[in-house]
Amino acid sequence: MNGRERILALLQGGDPDRFPCMPITMQLAADLAGRRYLEYETDYRALVAGQVRVAEEFGLDYVNTMSDPACEAADCGAAVVFHPDLPAAMDESNPLLSDRSDLARLKAPDPARPGSRMHNRLRALEELKRQVGGSLLVEGWIEGPCAEAADLRSLSVLMLDFYDEPDFVHDLFEFVLAMELEFARHQVAAGAEMIGIGDAAASLAGPRIYQEFIWPYEKRMVEGVQALGARARLHICGDTRRLVEGMGRLGCDVVDLDFLCPLDAARAAMGPGQVLLGNIDPVRVLRDGTPTDVHAALAACHRAAGPRWIVGAGCEVPRDTPPENLRALVEYARAHAPREAAKD
Repeated sequence: MNGRERILALLQGGDPDRFPCMPITMQLAADLAGRRYLEYETDYRALVAGQVRVAEEFGLDYVNTMSDPACEAADCGAAVVFHPDLPAAMDESNPLLSDRSDLARLKAPDPARPGSRMHNRLRALEELKRQVGGSLLVEGWIEGPCAEAADLRSLSVLMLDFYDEPDFVHDLFEFVLAMELEFARHQVAAGAEMIGIGDAAASLAGPRIYQEFIWPYEKRMVEGVQALGARARLHICGDTRRLVEGMGRLGCDVVDLDFLCPLDAARAAMGPGQVLLGNIDPVRVLRDGTPTDVHAALAACHRAAGPRWIVGAGCEVPRDTPPENLRALVEYARAHAPREAAKD
């Protein structure tokens, strides 16, 4: 089985030869390819070189096009701060939608516009599909409703909007949903078989706000991605233990959990059928620990998650992670199959 076949077999309820391995690599991939991070996130050729290099060197089962959270917002006209060797970030002091009335005039960008950041991601998908699409799963990426709304409005102001301007929040989320699903449509056409949905800001909402405002739009986003013929992977950074029951009702093909949410709590809330990904501590265990520590932490995840599980870290693999530790993560996946109970 190759990596693509392995992932799809697990998602389809089959019996892959071993657990798939899908850690998030971005800065580490850029470093391996010898590229500055600014180049990695703005030139699809650098991203492709990094993703192919890290997958081949460590034996990962997929490649992804995630680079930073500012792609769509930048094409909308938002102020973005770029750094030579760190991911781009929103200029929170200068949000695009500082005035709510600006939303009525905001036009969704065309993902196919040459020179845009969204088009750059499409080019990356096309090239990844050409180079490794037969052997590795190719994953695209979009921002979730809460994360993208925060990028356009600013995080702190959006949190107040939930209370002060609920109708505006719904209007903003509708805009985001339509924009992201159009972007996803172009990504699937370019070769993505899975679309990751990053909704980091959602972890800052309590259960009531999540259920009332965020969950319905995540649900429509997941269903929209799946209607395009792609698999949907949700990743929410942070402590989501108060949200996992709702996350389990979204119908995601994969729920990717940060290390702050215990896998046993997620499994109990979501039931036995949901595929979970993760979620060892990427810093204290994967970067700062030993291969033995990595193995022990993954064994604990295996016991908690059971057979419907994909090996990975709780968030991005830090760029200075010792190679032997990342190899230990991959080796755990290679040495264990879903049909086998965790023994160590």
